[in-house]
Amino acid sequence: MSGAEEFRAGYGRPHGRRIPTPRTFAEDGAPPLPDPGGRGEEPSVPPDLSHDVLKSLLGAWALAACSAAETAAVELHLGDCGGCADEARRLREAVGLLHQPETLDLDPALRTRVLDACLDRRPPRIPVPEWATPYDAETARLDALLQDFGDAEWHAPVLLRWFEHDVQTSRRTTVAGVIAHLLAVDGMIATALGLDDPAADPAGATGPAARTEALWRSTPFPGTRAVRVPWREQSHSLVRTVSFTGGSARGLPVSCGDFRLPLHDAMLDRAFGCWVHAEDIADAVDYPYRPPAPRHLNKMIDLTVRLLPGALAARRRSGRSTPPRTARHLTPAGHPGRTLRLEIEGPAGGNWLIPLDSPAATPSTDLEVAHVALDSLEFCHLAAGHLLPEEAAAGQLGDRTAIRDVLYATASLSRM
Repeated sequence: MSGAEEFRAGYGRPHGRRIPTPRTFAEDGAPPLPDPGGRGEEPSVPPDLSHDVLKSLLGAWALAACSAAETAAVELHLGDCGGCADEARRLREAVGLLHQPETLDLDPALRTRVLDACLDRRPPRIPVPEWATPYDAETARLDALLQDFGDAEWHAPVLLRWFEHDVQTSRRTTVAGVIAHLLAVDGMIATALGLDDPAADPAGATGPAARTEALWRSTPFPGTRAVRVPWREQSHSLVRTVSFTGGSARGLPVSCGDFRLPLHDAMLDRAFGCWVHAEDIADAVDYPYRPPAPRHLNKMIDLTVRLLPGALAARRRSGRSTPPRTARHLTPAGHPGRTLRLEIEGPAGGNWLIPLDSPAATPSTDLEVAHVALDSLEFCHLAAGHLLPEEAAAGQLGDRTAIRDVLYATASLSRM
């Protein structure tokens, strides 16, 4: 079938319909548009145009951008000219390939949706414990961010920030240095599980900061993409090992430097650290990065809140927190005492009651002396040392001294 015959068979009309004529009225009250065909109807006789002019209109016709009169003239010509009909067909096919520009970035939730769909069809033989899923998700998200980095991104400067002795402290490194830091700190969990620790210091350095400094000194500077492989292999080993235990190891004590956490809390702590430093990296390369899934972020917030009574007590012992005004506020263990209500807003939020005068005291609504409201991300940035307590946009009601102590105690939980 020739191009002209194919067109006459009905192939050639764009999108299967003729372009309507312009309206004879304007919705905004402006003068009506001119009607080339007269009162909204197509002209009964197409204009007499030369072959060259009609050929020049083929591109506009394929894009459905011709007037009604031009469309009629072009389609009449295509029924008689095989060369133009073939060209019109090719242009029509090319137009079909055009689409609105779309982002090349994958939806961070895509991996979770795919895995959920797969697991709905076939449950895993060895499922990941619920308390380890935030760590699994955050390490996978950070690894996805890193996979396309070139040398320039790996050497991009990153400013690590944390709160120490009521002062915001910082340390400059690179993207590769941040991954080395995560490798060093995650190695404390690897040691507790009896796994190989690729960041072990021969001199026996312990604690997140000391282990990180030792690893930075032992590797060439600036760091390179080579650090990604041991970090990702270590994160896979941690998730795989805790999955094989069937969750029975959740109470295993993990040394975190100057304090210990049970394994399930240590994994949550490392998920939080992974997300915070992923944001540091994303900021350094000017790339957007979304917060964790609300159900995972809620677990991280809950861990932070559970650590606050101990942080308040440590600040009192060091003299950086206001002591109770009278002896009657020294609450014995197991007894109700002064309480602050912490309200975290957002899909990952909730309400928590925090005992103010003793980690072993029982929080009580009857003895509630203050109420603080914070956005979930703002609370997390405060706990990460990225936000000063004075800068926290907190809704505050009640005892201002208690509120200040809790905000500073939250910031004191941060570390390198």
